[in-house]
Amino acid sequence: MILITLLLVILLLIVGLLLIPFEIYINTNSNQYYAQLRGLAKASIEQDKEEVLRIRLKVPFKNFFFYPLRKSSVSQQKKTVKKKVKKKRRKIGPRRILSVLKSFKIKKMLVDIDTGNCITNAKLYPVFALLNHYFGRFQINFEGRNQMVLLLQNRPIYIIRSFINY
Repeated sequence: MILITLLLVILLLIVGLLLIPFEIYINTNSNQYYAQLRGLAKASIEQDKEEVLRIRLKVPFKNFFFYPLRKSSVSQQKKTVKKKVKKKRRKIGPRRILSVLKSFKIKKMLVDIDTGNCITNAKLYPVFALLNHYFGRFQINFEGRNQMVLLLQNRPIYIIRSFINY
């Protein structure tokens, strides 16, 4: 009986992890860039005073910081030369990448631009008006503001399904 309940709990945990929403958020106005599994983990890109950027990983009850542009401390002399066995890898083609990208849903999209040229802005105005009809919010301004807000949402099960159905 205990084994069955343990297996059931593990199965429910796996199903729950597959159904948790995965979000990617980009906001150029407030400089917020992050990807998160809602309620579990959040990785955001932030500015740093010492380095160009840092990645902050937030998991429940703990924060971690990574500096991806920092040189590694492993010296070249300590590396040992080993024979590498070549393994055949399946190539990820553009069709597979496109099927994964199609699995994402755009929850919020705002594009507010000024090209700096009033003629180009005027030419883009009807295109943006047409795009506003179908999805997102596209705006042309003549005040020098440039902003993009994008919120993409997906679930891990949809990504796995897009790989399988390829």
